[in-house]
Amino acid sequence: MKILVIVTHPNIEASNWNKSWVNELKKHDDITIHELHKEYPDENIDVAREQQLVEAHDRIIFQYPLFWYSTPPLLKKWFDNVLLYNWAYGPEATKTVGKEFGFAISAYGTEESYQATGSNRFTIEQILTPMQALTRFISGTYLPHFVLNDTSDVTDERLAQSSKDFVNHIKTVRPAEVLTK
Repeated sequence: MKILVIVTHPNIEASNWNKSWVNELKKHDDITIHELHKEYPDENIDVAREQQLVEAHDRIIFQYPLFWYSTPPLLKKWFDNVLLYNWAYGPEATKTVGKEFGFAISAYGTEESYQATGSNRFTIEQILTPMQALTRFISGTYLPHFVLNDTSDVTDERLAQSSKDFVNHIKTVRPAEVLTK
């Protein structure tokens, strides 16, 4: 299985968690790492190149910090520009059919804060509902997410364990359900 991890962090060098995850990913030759902000600092996305990357991989993981209960703006722009009619969806679309899509997010809040009774009032699963819908819309297979909560609690041990857990997750996760049209 060919795995592509699309990393979207506007300042990855200042990130403890996302940078640690990327550094762990670099130890694995069977994973392609694609950092959108480094590739497109001007945010001018090369659509053909991005589509080729997706076509060349079986499993695509989107890694990002949770921004206002959503993706960073560049990732939203990526979805808008790359997932085109008759390529990713529409009557002639075949390029994303059956591909596996997963989401790996880091969130500042604690696990308890992302509950119906917590301060955020919504679970991570609920917050990721648009990503499930997107995956279904492009006839992909949605993978269970990977989340790291409470990113303010940084220790070397927690960084190392989270990074290993992340890589293990993206290599071994199985679809919760097949989402096809």
